[in-house]
Amino acid sequence: QVQLVESGGGLVQAGGSLRLSCVASGRTLGTSPMGWFRQAPGKEREFVAVIDWSGGYASYADSVKGRFTISRDNAKKTIYLQMNSLKPEDTTVYYCAARSSDYYTTSAAAYDYWGQGTQVTVSS
Repeated sequence: QVQLVESGGGLVQAGGSLRLSCVASGRTLGTSPMGWFRQAPGKEREFVAVIDWSGGYASYADSVKGRFTISRDNAKKTIYLQMNSLKPEDTTVYYCAARSSDYYTTSAAAYDYWGQGTQVTVSS
């Protein structure tokens, strides 16, 4: 099993920044991609950003492209999401996720391990 623990959420004014962190523990993730997803009440979980094992390739949702940056430190078993120029519509719970296979995908349904989520609230 893999355990994922997120941190770094909070309340910020529009235009501000936050950095989310996700630490993995338990079974090694091998060369699996990891990512960030978010889910608002009553809505499906949506893709935000995914990064491959090497950290050399990443994908972003159109809604966050140019504002958010995903990165990873494999020595620390940690991924990050730097969120700049935050907007009120970014308000929701953010989840860290990891796959049990090496196949790179941005589909939330393909991810096997999930953190408990961290709340991000952006005030206008």
